[in-house]
Amino acid sequence: PRLCSLEEGVAGSGTYTRHGYVCAALAGCLAKTSEDGALPVVSVVRDAESQLLPDVGAIVTCKVCSINSRFAKVHILYIGSTPLKSTFRGTIRREDIRATEKDKISLGDMQSNYVLSTAENELGVVVAHSEAGAQMVPISWCEMQCPRTHSKELRKVARVQPEFLQT
Repeated sequence: PRLCSLEEGVAGSGTYTRHGYVCAALAGCLAKTSEDGALPVVSVVRDAESQLLPDVGAIVTCKVCSINSRFAKVHILYIGSTPLKSTFRGTIRREDIRATEKDKISLGDMQSNYVLSTAENELGVVVAHSEAGAQMVPISWCEMQCPRTHSKELRKVARVQPEFLQT
């Protein structure tokens, strides 16, 4: 939601600017601070006990619920390495499945979905299952293969950093 116009305040933590307004990027309490007659810095502060919420730029782990030719619907399960108390809905649009240009991605849509992207090498599919039910193996940055049938499927494969691999 809009908090104020850019004529009334400057975006601080927990906010972003869009179309001349400072908007909340997360749920929380509104805080305004100003110094020496300058425009106040508008921030959104979360209660430490409140539910962790996805923030702009957060790395999340999701499970794909449905997919069609234009987008994938997902449930957000983790923010960073922290499991969520309840899942959030998200959308990965076909045009946001890419390796670059992460600054061109929108922040959300009117259905309270988070709009997600794979616009970094480290982001993408980590685990996938083939139609035969086998866990697929990545064979390149854009393909995974079924170890049973040897069929290949296009996927934007995540390059998982070694420190995040579970043993």
